[in-house]
Amino acid sequence: MIRRAMVLAAGRGQRLAPLTDARPKPLMLVGGVPLLDHVLAFLRAGGIEEVVINLHHLGAQIEAHVGDGRRWALRVRYSWERPILDTGGGIKHAERLLGDEPFVVANADSLLELPLREVVAFHQARGGVATMVLRPDPDAARYGVVELDADDRVRRIVGLPADVVPAAGWRALMFPGVHVLEPAVFRAMDPGTAFSITRVTYPRLLATGAPVFGYVTGARWLTIDTPAALAAADAEYRRAPFRWDADGTPTP
Repeated sequence: MIRRAMVLAAGRGQRLAPLTDARPKPLMLVGGVPLLDHVLAFLRAGGIEEVVINLHHLGAQIEAHVGDGRRWALRVRYSWERPILDTGGGIKHAERLLGDEPFVVANADSLLELPLREVVAFHQARGGVATMVLRPDPDAARYGVVELDADDRVRRIVGLPADVVPAAGWRALMFPGVHVLEPAVFRAMDPGTAFSITRVTYPRLLATGAPVFGYVTGARWLTIDTPAALAAADAEYRRAPFRWDADGTPTP
């Protein structure tokens, strides 16, 4: 079982401004509780014991709220970024905290009603360097299309690598921000610079033939990237809260 995770929480949340001028996006309330609380509960239900949270914009508020993580039976540590390093740069910057074991990465501004333990089992069975949780979405192009072949292997992300020709049977999906990474991914990341893991690291891995797999799910997904999305997420959570049983399986 994988016991470590990283939560990406450093972003400015510009599309949520002016709400994020005084409160960081991960602490926006969904169902009366900061979304980050829901994310940490999701990770703990999935067997995670240690979490690294990266911080930048109003990060002191997040650190003060979460503390050492004991409320979720987690050990939480922090990776401060000055300047902000984007998703890939942030993960690389936290390499010394994540160590030499596989780990889960989740966004602090979205939540999936997903059995994380099943994703981890899928990842370990396939033996890839990474597994991306993917979902069908009619608006997939807005988030960046991930193309998956019939064997659940990721072939292109946002059209990259550009020299890969699409084949019949590939599925166009979107990536809601949960993935499982082996420490080998750090070798495909340049230190001390800002870059996106989806637009830089994953295409680099695919270009070398590294096995990257996709776990496809139709799970409910909440995101709070805009004021309208925040209101919709809050309404949906109040209608039907996300809950997990003792082994991390979503329960009605």
